[in-house]
Amino acid sequence: MKRKSCSQWAMALVSVLTSVWCLNAREGVLNGAVKAPQAQSGTPTEPEKHALTVAERADLFMARKQYADAAETYGQALRRPGLPGEETASLWNRLGIALQAELRYGPARKAYKNALHFRKDFPEPWNNLGTTYFMQKKYGKSAKYYQRAIQLNGQSASFHMNLGTTDYHLDRFDKAVLEYRAALLLDPDILSKHAEMGTVVETRESDPKFYYYLAKSFANLGRVDEAVRYLRRAFEDGFQDLKSLKDDPDFKKISQTPEYVELIKNPPVAIKD
Repeated sequence: MKRKSCSQWAMALVSVLTSVWCLNAREGVLNGAVKAPQAQSGTPTEPEKHALTVAERADLFMARKQYADAAETYGQALRRPGLPGEETASLWNRLGIALQAELRYGPARKAYKNALHFRKDFPEPWNNLGTTYFMQKKYGKSAKYYQRAIQLNGQSASFHMNLGTTDYHLDRFDKAVLEYRAALLLDPDILSKHAEMGTVVETRESDPKFYYYLAKSFANLGRVDEAVRYLRRAFEDGFQDLKSLKDDPDFKKISQTPEYVELIKNPPVAIKD
């Protein structure tokens, strides 16, 4: 089986980060999220039973990855009369994610823009618009939408990770490191908490530069184990610029640690596919 390319990894990363919000949570009016309905087996333990709303049924379709059914059901929910503006914005955004999951980027963008019509300060549709352009490799456009999302919610690790990945594709490596660092400060486990991401990272095609900058981001934060792990992968993929390591201020922070010293003393031989 061939290993995934850099662009495939980045697309998967951004897609996962975007979708986690929809699949695991439903936005509320104040804090942005309450838990989506969960499938139950047997007799419910809650004192009161209630039928799923149309929107909850759509969320359930999303959780099951039945995206066409989810999109149709979100549409039904939007046709209900008297919806509050924020709920309407939420439904349009979730409809956009369902359409995006089907790779229908044009209709997804229309849905996200409809969400913003009802709530201009809603950061998720801005982020998701960026993702639709990222998936089509329109990185410059993508970055602008991610930046707008961060302006509205600078505390989202996902938004920073998305922008960092876009900056990497635009060869803005220093900016990418800053965004990765911001993401890791907000959520130290952002790369490890989602199994799908880890799998893609470990199976992607050789790209020593990418792993070098990822290691640099961890070194900047003093996270030696992760920095050494990704730097080792960079060596395995063909990284050879030892001088840049010696002169780099981020790697200097961990240059005296035993793990780093051992790696530099005995770097692994590049692995050829």
